[in-house]
Amino acid sequence: MNSLRELFKVGNGPSSSHTMGPEKAAKKFKDENPDATSFQVELYGSLAATGKGHLTDWVIEETLKPKSTEIIWKPEFVHEFHTNGMKFLALDESGNVTKEWLVFSVGGGSLAECGAKKNSTDSVYRFTNMSEIMSWCKKNQKELWEYVEEEEGEEIWEFLDEIWDAMGESVLTGLSKTGVLPGTLKYPRKAQMFLRKARRSKSRTGSLGKIFAYTLAVSEENGGGGKVVTAPTCGASGIIPGLLYSLQEEYELLRDEVLKALAIAGLLGNIIKENATISGAEGGCQAEVGAACSMAAGMAAFILGGSLDQIEYAAEMALEHHLGLTCDPVGGYVQIPCIERNAASAIRALDAANYAMFTDGHHTVTFDEVVETMKQTGKDMKDEYKETSLGGLAKLSCRNMGS
Repeated sequence: MNSLRELFKVGNGPSSSHTMGPEKAAKKFKDENPDATSFQVELYGSLAATGKGHLTDWVIEETLKPKSTEIIWKPEFVHEFHTNGMKFLALDESGNVTKEWLVFSVGGGSLAECGAKKNSTDSVYRFTNMSEIMSWCKKNQKELWEYVEEEEGEEIWEFLDEIWDAMGESVLTGLSKTGVLPGTLKYPRKAQMFLRKARRSKSRTGSLGKIFAYTLAVSEENGGGGKVVTAPTCGASGIIPGLLYSLQEEYELLRDEVLKALAIAGLLGNIIKENATISGAEGGCQAEVGAACSMAAGMAAFILGGSLDQIEYAAEMALEHHLGLTCDPVGGYVQIPCIERNAASAIRALDAANYAMFTDGHHTVTFDEVVETMKQTGKDMKDEYKETSLGGLAKLSCRNMGS
């Protein structure tokens, strides 16, 4: 299991797999082929199916400039290794291929080559499932954030400090903007309006309104191609900062508490990434928003004073109730239903945490079991419901899209 540095990444939206991953791949290929006269890039499966709305072609072309680039769309071809496949080809002045590279964008901005194994030499965690980690914590009288520090070293706090700064910046930037997001949907930014309405109430309604506002701010910023943190992906980037920003305000959390909560969220996301997937193209939106909601629920339970068992229960419950959630972006944009879904799931994360706090933490289905179930559910899900814009809400007309 890799470092949290491979999970939390700062970059431009709207998609970690469709924008950040291809940008990273294009930069690497460009650096390795400085003498190329031009480039061709073949996009496969989900990358081709929703690449236009996700700005995949734009980010590749911009990265490979000043050399000209031809994008070849092949949505009908799905590689058995991963649906987010792309082949880069370097051409000489006669149009001959001098080098080619097949690579896959596997979620969260990460790349993998065909046949690559998850357990690489970059692994920094001894234990890769919640059961083993909890056993270590109980044996050593440690908390989950202490396990993160044990494996990552004290320098992880400096990294998480930078990540929290970036998350906070995305909240404030999103709140400062109005108007509509780019694209044919003409989706209106709502975060600023939600915050103004939330300020009128000192009740639970006001608290919910602030969570909505902060989450919308980040998700809208992502939908507009702005800078966000993958948490664990761009498409689900609003949930953790939206909820954590609100809880920091409400409980006047110290910076130290915020970073510990973020470490716990990251650990949960890492377990999901290692044992299942965080790619919407591979597992549907349960792998993105479901994973983010689970991370946020465990984080919130920690902030509320939850025990190790209660934190695990909150994370399990949040993921369990997202099983089967489809990834069906209308028009291929990370806007409908993605933005609204982030806001709703931020509240669901807090509800899961509060529910767990009313129990002693003991329950039937474990976090590890629901992660494995999510993985299998993703495999069983029809391709139409996994970021191809061929099924679900994506089939609806773009007319009158107000949600």
